[in-house]
This record gives sequence, C-alpha cells and structure tokens, in this order.
Amino acid sequence: MNRAHRRTGVLAAALAAGLLLGGCAGGAKDASGDHRKAAPDGGRTAAPAPSAAAPSAPADGRQADGSATRGPEGEQRAPSPAPDYLSTFALDVDTASYGYVRRALADGRLPDPSTVRPEEFVNSFRPDYPRPADDGFSVTVDGADTGAEGWSLVRVGLATRAADREGERPPAALTFVVDVSGSMGEPGRLGLVQHSLRLAADELRDDDSVALVAFSDEAETLLPMTRLGEARHRLREAVDSLAVRSSTNLEAGLRTGYDVASEGRREGATNRVVLLSDALANSGETSADALLARVDEQRREHGITLFGVGVGSDYGDALMERLADRGDGQTAYVSTQEQARKVFVDQLPAQVELRARDAKAQVAFDRATVERFRLIGYENREVADEDFRDDRTDGGEVGAGHTVTALYVVKTRPGASGRIATATVRWLDPDSRSPRERSGTVEAAALRAGLWGPGHDSLQLSAISAYFAEQLRGGSLPGAPRLGELAAHADGIRDRSGSAVVGELAEAVRQADRLIGERPSEEGEFRSSDPYA
Repeated sequence: MNRAHRRTGVLAAALAAGLLLGGCAGGAKDASGDHRKAAPDGGRTAAPAPSAAAPSAPADGRQADGSATRGPEGEQRAPSPAPDYLSTFALDVDTASYGYVRRALADGRLPDPSTVRPEEFVNSFRPDYPRPADDGFSVTVDGADTGAEGWSLVRVGLATRAADREGERPPAALTFVVDVSGSMGEPGRLGLVQHSLRLAADELRDDDSVALVAFSDEAETLLPMTRLGEARHRLREAVDSLAVRSSTNLEAGLRTGYDVASEGRREGATNRVVLLSDALANSGETSADALLARVDEQRREHGITLFGVGVGSDYGDALMERLADRGDGQTAYVSTQEQARKVFVDQLPAQVELRARDAKAQVAFDRATVERFRLIGYENREVADEDFRDDRTDGGEVGAGHTVTALYVVKTRPGASGRIATATVRWLDPDSRSPRERSGTVEAAALRAGLWGPGHDSLQLSAISAYFAEQLRGGSLPGAPRLGELAAHADGIRDRSGSAVVGELAEAVRQADRLIGERPSEEGEFRSSDPYA
C-alpha cells in the first residue's frame, strides 16, 4: 500500500496547529448502496459490516484476544466461549479525560484510573486525514508493526469536512448553564468560565441565539433566549454578574436550563445546552439516574443536545461524561485560558454545524489473517454488532472538521497476506435523517513497517497517547515502550514539528513517570508483563 511522504516543513506547519499527518492509508469507498462488494483477494474476506443476521458479539463483551473487558461501570466481564471477529462502537469525540489527567499530573498526583479513557487521549490530537467533499466521513485505515512478535497496531481514522467560517450554516440556539456554587470559587474555576463565555460571545454570529442560567442551591435565568445581533452587550453584562454562592444543585440547573432551551427552541437551528461545572452535585436531586433521565427526555422530545465543559481540580468526571453521552453530546475539560480558547473558539462554533447523527463504526477482521485483536478504549461506547444498522440505536453526533480515531492491537497469523480488516462507518444525514455508509480496508503489507521508524509521526502520536493512557489505568499493551521511552518519542515528534501540544504530551508522560517512580512500593506497581504475548 502506498504511503504519502510529506515534506518536513508541511509536517511542521500541520503539527504546530495540532493536526498530524496521516500514515499508510487503506482504500475508502462509499458503501451507501451495496454493502457487500467483493474483496480484492477474490472474496475470501467476509463482507464489511455483516448484516444483523450474522453472529453478534457475546453479551459478556469478551475481546477476541481472549481477555476480559470492562463494562460501562468498570466491572470485569466473564470470558466468552468463542472469539468474535467484529468490533462495533458509537463514535465519540470527547477529550475531557486527557485534559483532566494533565491537570492532575501538573498538580503532582496520579489520576484515578477510572477517569482515564484512552480514546479521549487519542482524540485530543487531530491527524490530517483526508477530508470528504460532502457531508459524512472519509475512512482511513493504516497501521504498523509494534515490535512485539506478531502484534501490530491498526488505526481507523474518520474525518468530516471542515466548517466554512464565512459560509452558510444553521443558526445556533445555545443555553449556557453555569455552576456558581461555593466550590467554583477556587482559582481557575468561575473566572475561567467567565473568560470562556466572553470568547464565545465574540465568536458566535449575529443570527445565533443565547441564554444564560446560573445555579447553586437554586437556579436563576440571567438572560432568556436572545438573538445576539445588537445584544452582545447583554450577554457580556450577564457573564460579568456571575458570582459564587452556596451549594451545588445540578438538578435545578439542568431543569431550568432545559426549560429555557425548550421555550427558546428554534426550528432548523442547532439547539444545545452548554453545561459549565465541576459536576460535584451535593444538593437537590443528586441521583445520576434522575439527572440522566431529564437529559434523555429533552433530547428525545426536543432534539436538544448537551455539551459538558468541566473545570476544577476536583471534578465529577464520571457524571459529566454520562450526562453528555445521554444528551447526544460531548465533553471537554479546561484549566487554562489556552484550553478555553481551543474549546470555545475552535470547537464550539464548529459543533453548531453537524455532519452526522447517530454515527457508529464497525470493524470486521479477517479470520484468515487475524488471530486476535483488541480495541483500545471505547468500553462505554460499545454497541451490539447486530445493532450496527439499527438506526434506532444511539450513536454519536459529529460536527464539522472533526476527526475520530480508534486503535486496535492486532495479532496476525504467521505469514499473513491479504486483507486484515474492513472498517465501516454508518451515520444519519443531519437534515434528511437518511442512513449512509463508507468503508476502508487495510492489507497485511501495510503493517510490515516498524511503528517507530521514520515517516510515521502521525501514527506514532496516536500510539503514544494510547500507550500512555493504558499504563495510567494500570494495563499494558503489546510492544508498549516504558513511559520514559514514550516521552522521548514525543520529544522527537515535537522537535520535528515544532508542535507545542505534542510538547505538552511529552511533559505529561514525564510527570507520570516521576510520580509512579515516587510511589511507595506497598501501593502496588503497574503491570509490566504483557498479557497478550
């Protein structure tokens, strides 16, 4: 498979903007019509994304490498009696886990392993995958040899067309719900939220509408749904008036916020609640299930989605993520003004223009060439294989200019040649709600080059992010270098590209390495043995 070699200057420019070059890409084809096109090897490979009649994943979620996985709440699941050669999951563009972990490490503490989600580490960096000319996705599949005998890393990369900042897009109707409880008085919380909202006020268009709700023990509407136009000063005045009060009644904030959003709902607009909080509910209804039910009801009845922005050194990560997942939205975490600019200037305006609804991916591995595989992360985004083409099954909403990356460790059979995997993404058109699909493939020949060789900076960065996250949550992956080596690899990419964000990753890996080395031995060590060997 041919690999495009870009000049160093182009790579530097792309990485400096936080966008990384794609590696060895497999072919992509539109599968909107015929889902069962013949494989180049004469049809020996199973068709991509088999229909619901095909065998489904075992209910216990055993991976095809024979290892048990964690369920949505982190519990271990029982072994499966037979391997499954399909992997199906809802797309996820959350990045909060990486931001929060970086904050914890900078504060001199190791994160709770339950807050570490590898897919959010990987998706914090945006490879420069080819972009489609239309709405929907491009599909890029590449990989490399990890150096562990028989084990490769396979990357599935999906990308949407970028937003045209000056072009037409649907208007936004955004209800900002701001936590002003006592815990938000910590430096770097409410002040950072106010800074973020001022950035949003400058970026949104005159035809967009905004509302502002503040909550502590009770909720108060500071600004009803208002067209920005000549009213930007009213939003700024409301933001400036925010002040810390008492306890955290998250339920009151969400209830009032969704009431304001539904009353001000605009037909044909992107209607969204933006929750800015440390998500540490301690008064009112604090049950996660009750809060989730409210979010789910509003999503189904009014199509109002949720974007969760976390702040603070103490942060209810699990609750915020569950709220965003139920609200068909995403999460981000901010602890600096630079991160606030990335979220509210780069991400939020782009999310107004949806490219796909209920997007899901399914990867079909070829039994003739693949012995075992494991998806890294996405445990709480699993979808039953038979539900891939059931469009009633919830997927992820993906906006303009997004990339989604999924990494697999794959053990190939000795002497394997031909097709390794076919990746298919399915989504609903945001306007017509009609389903569409595209697929991409990767061949064994594409996996023969070494992961750490020249020309693989993009794939290496994805690998560093995933390996780092897996070690932080106490696991290990075939061929994963030690943390010190990962930091050195990240330094090399930073030096070649000049990318500050890659330098931040390298520093976070070094901080984790130091903290792990300083831990008392009785606390236990991360597993150093390779369970996949």
